[in-house]
Amino acid sequence: MSSGLHRRAFVGSALALAACGADAQTGPVSLPPLKSIAPFPVGVCIQAVHLEDRDLVRLLVEQVSQLTPEWEMKMEYIAQPDGSFRFDGPDQIAAFAKTHGLRLFGHTLVWYDQAPAAFTELDESRVSFADAYRNYILAVVGRYRGQAVGLYVINETVLDDGSGWRDSLWARKLGKLEHMVLAFQHAREADPGAVLFLNDFFLETHPKKRTAFLKLAEALLKAGAPLGGLGTQTHLAAGDQRGLIKAAIADLASLGLPIHISEMDVSLQEGGDRNERLTRQADLYREAAEAFSALPRRQQFAFTTWGLRDQESWRKREDGADAPLLFDVNGNPKPAAAAWVQGLG
Repeated sequence: MSSGLHRRAFVGSALALAACGADAQTGPVSLPPLKSIAPFPVGVCIQAVHLEDRDLVRLLVEQVSQLTPEWEMKMEYIAQPDGSFRFDGPDQIAAFAKTHGLRLFGHTLVWYDQAPAAFTELDESRVSFADAYRNYILAVVGRYRGQAVGLYVINETVLDDGSGWRDSLWARKLGKLEHMVLAFQHAREADPGAVLFLNDFFLETHPKKRTAFLKLAEALLKAGAPLGGLGTQTHLAAGDQRGLIKAAIADLASLGLPIHISEMDVSLQEGGDRNERLTRQADLYREAAEAFSALPRRQQFAFTTWGLRDQESWRKREDGADAPLLFDVNGNPKPAAAAWVQGLG
């Protein structure tokens, strides 16, 4: 039996449930493990505390092949006010990934939205800002050298209207483009084998931002940054127009770099009545799988959803009625998961 026929054999009844408006929380969908049928790595984000949930641990090991720390590799967690570094959380996730043969992906080195006291209150008579910046990157990337397959080096730096790049402590101290080039160079110094990514959101829904993102990638490459891949977060809503994902993936692929759908979820906060929103959610997950599957294999870095079960989603923390992921709060695959499988071809 071909892989395509194998996948289709499992999705028919699930998609029928979606078409009939079966609730995503209770619909009895039966699917094989996602990682067993996808020809590319399938990832999710987790927090260290999630590893205390036996049901989630079982589901993670069964379903996915890559883990991204949701926040324990961000500066707000690692960089302490006194300049020391905290690694207990990311170390737990890294150890779990290693034990279970899962890929580890790092998130995130430099983010405009975080400026820890260790940097804002830095005594530059003791150490220069540039040296502290380099030391931080070397410490984080070097700690997981040889295990992390890649990481976001620069995160969310393009303005939503595409008119330029966001202001940040890093840009003010080291230069708008220069701080990014340095981050990539320091990360490469710390781990020559990791794939280094530029990552952002709204690349599907804001074409002008996508154009600016691609121009930034080109500028980084021209400046000598070892940029190795492009990440598109793909945070969507059920009301978003169909076709946007395919257009975005095609544009991003034009540079020839590996692509990471890096944080996908589809909120149910908008898009008609609940049954309509569930159907549209499934359609968007299907489209994303189709668009990613159409890439050349060398550009299929990984497909990551921002959580595995709805109950761990940041969107559900903001709105308890939301259900943006492929598995419901009980760990059962939803019609959206069946649609995603169908989109693999």
